[in-house]
Amino acid sequence: MKLVPPQSFTYRGGARAALLLHGYTGNTLHVRKLGRFLNDRGYTCHGPLYKGHGSTPEELLHTKPSEWWKSAVDGYEYLEQEGYEEIAVVGVSLGGVFSLRLGTLFPAKAIVSMCAPIREKDNEDILRRVLEYARWFKSIEGKEELQIEQELIELAEEPLHSLDQLRKLIASTASQVKRISAPTMIMQGELDEELYLESARIIYEDLTMPLKELKWYDQSGHILTMDKQHDLVFEDVYRFLEDLEWDAASISEE
Repeated sequence: MKLVPPQSFTYRGGARAALLLHGYTGNTLHVRKLGRFLNDRGYTCHGPLYKGHGSTPEELLHTKPSEWWKSAVDGYEYLEQEGYEEIAVVGVSLGGVFSLRLGTLFPAKAIVSMCAPIREKDNEDILRRVLEYARWFKSIEGKEELQIEQELIELAEEPLHSLDQLRKLIASTASQVKRISAPTMIMQGELDEELYLESARIIYEDLTMPLKELKWYDQSGHILTMDKQHDLVFEDVYRFLEDLEWDAASISEE
């Protein structure tokens, strides 16, 4: 079966821009509908695909968290280079971690972090995510179950250097959350794993700016943008952004 790999996307709208960041083992399909929703309401939306994502699990394991992070930074800088002066950053899971990290380094207009694992994860948990993704990907490829099982065994024996780096990246972001000065909304599905529920509470308590929100979704799990309450999630993101005072009336011209 021939797979059509997901791609980065840009939906051009007005002067208000939103950078949309997907999660680990995910791809831009997880934020594309949100991008369409915001674009229909006048926002320019850009969703970068991280290096190594949207492809084979082997390629994913052979890329580094620093490369995924660079994809996120490149996405922000792309919008800046296009002339957008006010950029909101919205991320899901690892994209939520990246959105918080960007908020400590760039003058983002706002930060929206969904289901971010800011509490340190162990390698076993991260590897489980990779193997779940690998099983799904290989089944979509049409491989037989015995072949899939053998390839999963081989994959589990790969060196875990990238997973160590991912764990450290998440931990270092947790220590910097207090530096965020942009208005920030934390969004969390109540049906998610306890690690993420605890992370949402920790992030909210660590934020020091006065304009912050913590939103819970009682019928949703981890990928809020794809779950049962995604319409409500989209509306809440839009409402949060619309409540801000945006300065830009048009794209700046160099």
